[in-house]
Amino acid sequence: MNVISLGDRVQVVAVVALLLGSGLLAFERPQATAIWVTAWGASQQGLGTTTVSNSTVRMIARVSASGESVRIRLDNTFGASPLTIGTTYIGHRMRGAALTPSSNRQVFFDRRESVTIPVGGSVQSDPVQITVIARQDLAVSLYIPGAGARPSQHNSALVTSYMSAPDSGDMAADETSTSFGDTTTSMFWLKAIDVLSTTSTGTIVVFGDSITDGSCSTLDAHDRWQDWLAVRLDMGANTLGGTRITRAVVNEGIGGNTVTRDNLKPAPNSTPGVDRLERDVFSHAGVTDVILFMGTNDIRREATAAAVIAGMTEIVERVQVRGLKIYGVTIIPRHNRAALGTNTGWNASKTGIRNEVNDWIRTRTSFDGVFDFDRVVRDPDSPNLIYPPYDCDGIHPTARGYYEMGKAINLGLFAR
Repeated sequence: MNVISLGDRVQVVAVVALLLGSGLLAFERPQATAIWVTAWGASQQGLGTTTVSNSTVRMIARVSASGESVRIRLDNTFGASPLTIGTTYIGHRMRGAALTPSSNRQVFFDRRESVTIPVGGSVQSDPVQITVIARQDLAVSLYIPGAGARPSQHNSALVTSYMSAPDSGDMAADETSTSFGDTTTSMFWLKAIDVLSTTSTGTIVVFGDSITDGSCSTLDAHDRWQDWLAVRLDMGANTLGGTRITRAVVNEGIGGNTVTRDNLKPAPNSTPGVDRLERDVFSHAGVTDVILFMGTNDIRREATAAAVIAGMTEIVERVQVRGLKIYGVTIIPRHNRAALGTNTGWNASKTGIRNEVNDWIRTRTSFDGVFDFDRVVRDPDSPNLIYPPYDCDGIHPTARGYYEMGKAINLGLFAR
């Protein structure tokens, strides 16, 4: 029997360590698979009144997944004419319109720097190699060489973005804030940002109305309920068997949005959920989960419980047939208001319809899970009203109310 002395053992260990350090000897390790996930999105809802002429817009978006490459999607859904974009850049936002030095990267579309988006059309960029981390602000700069371009936009993004002055030319590559003296809180043309990620296992699309869009939340604070969901996921609060489970979170809320359009009075002022499901959910990359949080605006517009339930059922079926999970959210209280003009108001009868729909969501649906926001924000002493510390205007929660909603979500439902 050959015996290795202690001195020989020390020499063997030293040689192995040297080879490992030099890269000449390596042990195979399982590599995480990188997948494309949509890590930020916004629902376009109309044609803006702002005009952009031979100038640059710098749109600010906070991604919810980490990765080594990104790609962007630009939509001209409501455009009145084809949109030509001369150059596009993406970089790390430092503060205001200023970017982290040397972070700005040019974006190409089928290897071309200029792209024209037809009326109602959509384009996706080539991948751009740039490292991003979850909860990081990115700046997408679009140079619009034409005159009088009106943006297809999300009206109230609750994030400040920037514009250069008319006829200031192409400032997309400029990393300073000097040229960007004008601001907007609408999101022009930018529809989505995808991230090539080894850490995210998919995307949760939050499909809703103004309570998802973020009415009564804080400008530039990212304190909507789904923002808190993203924070909790990013912090690793969700684990399965000791393994961290992560998801990107995408906000596809539109103020005033409805489930359906049938027999509503007045008619809906945005594309209903059943009609925008393909555009705002299924078209995204890596979607694994959908959270449906709508219904209050249908009821306000005189919908019956049966109509709301039928619309929700259609959405559930269309989501599940694609192998995705969908979670229902109970409709939160809405305080009584007299009808005024085209606003049909709210009354005890509509509260009764809300409670009927909520009972169906809780007990008789085929949702894969339920988030009971009604019970989170309602007043313990008056269950048909919002708890005063959480009440902004009798319709929307305060920033504190949004925090409580985001905190109440059972993350274990996503751990699979």
